[in-house]
Order: sequence, then structure tokens, then C-alpha cells
Amino acid sequence: MPNAERKGRIALVMPRLSRYGGAESFAWRLAEVLARRGHEVDFICARCETEPPPGVTPVVVGRFGGVRAVKVLWFALMAGRARRRGGYDLVFGMGKTLGQDILRIGGGPISTFWKLSAHAWPAGFPRWFKMARRRLSPSGWAIHWIDSLRYRRTPHLVAVSHMVRDWTVAAYPDLDPSAIEVIYNKPDLGRFSPVDEAQRRALRAEADIEDGQMVIGTAATNFTLKGVRSLLMALARLPEHFVLHVAGGRGPGKYLRLARRLGVSDRVRFLGRVEDMASFYRRLDVFVLATFYDACSNAVLEALACGCRSVSSARNGSARFLPKRWVFSDPADVPELAAVLLRVSKEERPGPFVWPPEVPCGMDPYVEMIEQAIAR
Repeated sequence: MPNAERKGRIALVMPRLSRYGGAESFAWRLAEVLARRGHEVDFICARCETEPPPGVTPVVVGRFGGVRAVKVLWFALMAGRARRRGGYDLVFGMGKTLGQDILRIGGGPISTFWKLSAHAWPAGFPRWFKMARRRLSPSGWAIHWIDSLRYRRTPHLVAVSHMVRDWTVAAYPDLDPSAIEVIYNKPDLGRFSPVDEAQRRALRAEADIEDGQMVIGTAATNFTLKGVRSLLMALARLPEHFVLHVAGGRGPGKYLRLARRLGVSDRVRFLGRVEDMASFYRRLDVFVLATFYDACSNAVLEALACGCRSVSSARNGSARFLPKRWVFSDPADVPELAAVLLRVSKEERPGPFVWPPEVPCGMDPYVEMIEQAIAR
């Protein structure tokens, strides 16, 4: 992509300047690319957790208030104040903020999240109590209020998947779906790629995986939302040589207790934060995301790119890229989940992943969009 003739003064807006987290990593890389192309880039954030890219200036508005609702509203208001003072040619928003020229919708409306994620909790009192807490949460209603304004007032909306676009239009029917652009995240196919069988066996040996074990893997920071309970229950229905490895998350205590009650505790490993996710995917037999709500999981595509069979619930935007037989409808349907895992484990491993050329993805479409807007 040639450098744009006109250089602009650009603000990126997000609560955290960080490289940890999918949305945060995207924001950092976008700031880096724009600065490298000669634009003057400010990063408006509540807190700065890492070094900014070269040429990018953090504008830290801080955090205020002891409760989340106050913090959410404070950032929205202070980010707006910084935007007005900055005299920017273009403002690119990625958080719960108002007044941006372009908004990247990374997660969909909170009302849709409430509805779909409710089923991650067991039916009865646990689900009722969780939903009651959400409905009574001031922060939830603050976000709902911001959603209702930012979706309608932002001139240019971009969704990270077709599913997010559809969720947004369903929640706000006055929006025109054809006016919401869809640009997917694209895995780094240089970093996430298959290895030969000898390398794969070596990786499995390093991880103390026994010969003959069928390793099912998942990645989760929120164990409840990502369906770890369903996976443990499905594991109890699978043959003894099936094991489950969970990357990410903290505090797996209640899930370990559930595993003991199900009699599968010796077949489960909670690995905590995993730095080398490519090696994690490569040593698996099947990657599974039993998510109740996921805008567009990077993990599913990364696993697929590493040559791993990759299955997902239909409530994940990146399930669009999987064969239909690798997608299951309801992450709470344990018999269906177990049956899919058993069936897919017998299939051949997939070949190298090739991104569909007709599907916009990655960083270039955003850079082109921003530079065209500045030129206008």
C-alpha cells in the first residue's frame, strides 16, 4: 500500500494502551502502522500499560471512581474532552466512547451479550441470580446508554465479523446493515502454521503427553463464558484416552472440583497463561471453543492455521470459516458436544489454512479507510 499523500492528525481511543488482549493488541498495531506511515498519532486511554509504538503519543485521562459505572462514564466523558481539545483530523474509536468518526465494533451490543451469555450459567437459581445482578448493575446500564448513542451517531461503523454486524442491527433495527463494513481479524500465518509429524511428536513429548492420548484443547480467560463446564461434562462421556488441556484463565478451583465429581480430574490440565500458543495448538488433536458468546475468536483460526482440527459453537463469529460439520449449535448441549468431538477426532488433520481472498481482513483495510477519510 503506497503512503498517503496527506498526513493527518489521528486519535485512537481505547481504555488501555496495552499489547495483552486481542482488541488491545490490534489497537497497538494500528497505531504503529499509522505512525510509521507518517501520521501524527495520539492514543487516548485511561491507562498506559506498555511502551507506545514509536511516534505514538499516549494521552492518559486516568481512571476515577470506586465503582465500574463511574469508571465507564468517566472515560467516555474524558476521552470526549481530549478529543475536542486535540483538534484531530480523524478519531478512531475502539471502546465505549462517543464522538468518533469511525467505530470498530469488537463485541456487539451489551443487550445481546446479556441475552446470549445467560445460558452459560446452569438453569435455575444460578442463572436467575446472575441475570438479576446484571439487570441491576449501574455499569451495565451505563454501557447500554453509551451503546444506544455511539451506534447511531458514529458516521462509519466497522464490525469484526458478520455475526457482530447482525447482532448490532438486530438490537438497533434503524441501522442499515449494508452501511456497516465487516473486516475480520486475520491470524499471523507466519507464526501460526503446521509442523511436520516429527516436530509435533517432540512438542507432545515436551508437554508430557502420553502415546495414544487424544488431546482436546481450549483457550479461555472467562471459563464460564467459554463453556469449560460443558467441556468437562463432555469429557466424562468420552473414552478414557481423551484428555482436556485448558490454556489461559485464573482460579480454576470450582472447575477442578467439578472434574473430581465427574471422575475426570486426572484427565484435565489447567495450564494458566500460555506464552507460546502456536506450540499449544500444534500438540493438540482437536481444538474446541464451546463459547456462549464470541464476536470473532482468534483462537479458532490460529488453531486451524496450525493444522489442528478446530471445532466451535455457532455463537462465534469466526465459525464462519469452519466446515459446517465442525460447528455445533448449542454449547450447553453436552451430548451433542461429546459426539462432535468424538467424530472430528477421527478425521484427517487439515492442511494449511488459506484465507478466502474475497473476505476483507487484517490491517490494510483499516489504514486505507482512515487515509481515504483524511483525504476527503
